[in-house]
Amino acid sequence: MAKTLKITLVRSKIAAKPNQVLTVKALGLNKINSTVEQKDNLAIRGMINTVKHLVKVEEI
Repeated sequence: MAKTLKITLVRSKIAAKPNQVLTVKALGLNKINSTVEQKDNLAIRGMINTVKHLVKVEEI
């Protein structure tokens, strides 16, 4: 069974680099404290690694 990740935006993306802003948007996050659930795969893990200082990740 595939794992699911709960991803929460905990810091503002205002001062982030343009590629990090686009990555946050691609993950489906808009405002601070917004949360999405994504399937755990290498593409999502790479996106999380790009913005790891802006998000909090939990396995569910």
